[in-house]
Amino acid sequence: MTHIHTSPGELDAGDGRSVAKRNGPGGNAPPAAPERRNRRENVAGYLFMSPWIAGFLFLIAGPMVFSLYLSFTEYNLFEAPRWIGLQNFTDMFADPRWRQSVEVTSWYVLIGTPIKLAAALAVAMLLAQKRWGQSFYRAAFYAPSLIGASVSAAIVWRALFSDDAIVDRTQKVFGVEVGGWIGDPSMIIYALIALTVWQFGAPMVIFLAGLKQVPRELYEAAEVDGAGPWRRFFHITLPMISPVLFFNVLLETIHSFQIFGSAYIVSNGSCGPADATLVYTCYLYEQGFVNSRMGFASAMGWLLLVAVGLVTAVLFWSQKRWVHYEEGGR
Repeated sequence: MTHIHTSPGELDAGDGRSVAKRNGPGGNAPPAAPERRNRRENVAGYLFMSPWIAGFLFLIAGPMVFSLYLSFTEYNLFEAPRWIGLQNFTDMFADPRWRQSVEVTSWYVLIGTPIKLAAALAVAMLLAQKRWGQSFYRAAFYAPSLIGASVSAAIVWRALFSDDAIVDRTQKVFGVEVGGWIGDPSMIIYALIALTVWQFGAPMVIFLAGLKQVPRELYEAAEVDGAGPWRRFFHITLPMISPVLFFNVLLETIHSFQIFGSAYIVSNGSCGPADATLVYTCYLYEQGFVNSRMGFASAMGWLLLVAVGLVTAVLFWSQKRWVHYEEGGR
């Protein structure tokens, strides 16, 4: 029998053969425990995220991909989709009612969104000042945002602006004889705009939070220099809250493009007299679920997505010119 003698120096020093037998080729134990712990944490994280991932894949991403396919087909919900290429898009551009829906939606966005934001900012500036009952007024002005998008609020709004209703009677007191707004093709869109302006509570709260961050020292210095209220507003308030203003403009513009419920209910499901409230989503609903042209409706939906994306890109591009951040960037 042959005995191999290993000196203490050989164990501690160079080649580490005896150590390698116990600890591996490198002579050091690999950090297996932290790696196993990281893997367990990753697995646990994915398990907790799995309901959201499944919901995104099956309820959002899956239907979106399928609708993109349907936009190039003729599909009526009862027969298998038939591939027709770009026919839906060419039919769309040639459709006068589609052009009417684009015009109505653009008018609604360009008129309703600025008025809504202006009202929100004006009320926020009033509520930013300390006064008695401040909490009550904030809650009262915010409340319409909670109920404004409901079906019941739209029904009440339609009743208010109908013939011989409270708005019509109030106009007659001041000698204005225009009748109810709901039945008038030239006025019903303004009833719809008034409804969205009435729901200014959400952007008002965001404006209020931004106004609270403006240093009072800036206003005091401007007053010492003789700046009036309007100069303080345009040279201090607006630049300081420009990031908040940009956020509200972006959010409200996207919401305005997506209007459907209030327009459909106020017009009693007819999209208004003479298509006066034929907003884009109302015509999309009509084509998809009334005329069973799901391929055409899918094409309309994707075109709306592209349009909103382009408007969003333009807003982000424009912020370099008018949005001011604290670190001095734009």
